[in-house]
Amino acid sequence: MAVPKFPKSGNSFHVELKNRINDYFASTGQSVTGGARIYSKAIILYSALIYCYIQVVFFTPPSIWLNILLCMVIGALISGVGFNVMHDGGHGSFSKYHSVNKIAAYSAEIVGASQFMWNMKHNIIHHAFTNIDGVDDDIDAKPFLRMASTQKKYKMHKFQHIYFWLFYSILHIYWTLLSDYQKYFRKKIGTMPLKKMKSVDHILFWGFKAVYYCLFIVIPIIQVGFTKWIIGYLVFSLTAGLILSVVFQLAHTVEDTVFPVPDISTGKLQDEWAVHQLKTTANFATHSKIISWYVGGLNFQVEHHLFPKISHVHYPAINKIVKQACKEYNVTYIEYKRMYQAFISHVSFLKHMGQIA
Repeated sequence: MAVPKFPKSGNSFHVELKNRINDYFASTGQSVTGGARIYSKAIILYSALIYCYIQVVFFTPPSIWLNILLCMVIGALISGVGFNVMHDGGHGSFSKYHSVNKIAAYSAEIVGASQFMWNMKHNIIHHAFTNIDGVDDDIDAKPFLRMASTQKKYKMHKFQHIYFWLFYSILHIYWTLLSDYQKYFRKKIGTMPLKKMKSVDHILFWGFKAVYYCLFIVIPIIQVGFTKWIIGYLVFSLTAGLILSVVFQLAHTVEDTVFPVPDISTGKLQDEWAVHQLKTTANFATHSKIISWYVGGLNFQVEHHLFPKISHVHYPAINKIVKQACKEYNVTYIEYKRMYQAFISHVSFLKHMGQIA
């Protein structure tokens, strides 16, 4: 598929939104980056992750159930690091210092994912062409799951709202042990060509993969043995995969979001970029401080897609500004008050995709 094109608008809604958000930061004197609030979260999450890792690998408790619980916590903490540290760092919103953002972004490598591939897949492709089948790799789970009506339907999709748990759970394993290598050797992410890698990119790709394998495979096997390692590895990885999948899917694949199709002859989309983002993205549980803290503001997905270079610590404040602008300009704004409501909508969406032609 050719790269889709967004129409130009003389009276751009995106420009109006940016002006209002810029006015907010100018009037409050705040930096758009995270600052002390996000640094403290990073310290808490990393400290907890290191503590649990050391306990399981080097001071393995005698109770198998305690070990399993600790491995589940490790999976949840790895997801938390991804949501709060790696994600903001990759977007350049973690810190006002470029070097600190780079370090935060490379948290992805420590938990098994390539930052280079993530940057291309998420920051460049997904954020630009959200929910466009054939371009947005986030909705490409073929052939096991059907995430858009334009994707081929198989008989098994009739039951995808039941078996999706399995495929969501293996995301982390698939991502760290297979997906990055597919992109690396094919030099593509979906149909989009991969940005040319420099020598340092190749070195970092393989070097950090080796670090991850040492931390989560080699050292644990040496310390606790193969059987205990494989059980622990599966528990933490399946936990991380399920959490990561659910949080990201609730943002785009629910009943109210749309999946725009570019014009066949021109490749143009119907809406300007900002309106496209609002129609393809949903918020959930924005009043829950616990959920907001843990998922790194990804429950404010609308604000994140409109302003990815603004740290998630500011989303509750700019959420009100975006909502007001949408109301004035009669632009779609999708939000679920509770996380369980978004989850139910996602399951209903999967069921619908498995039934329609």
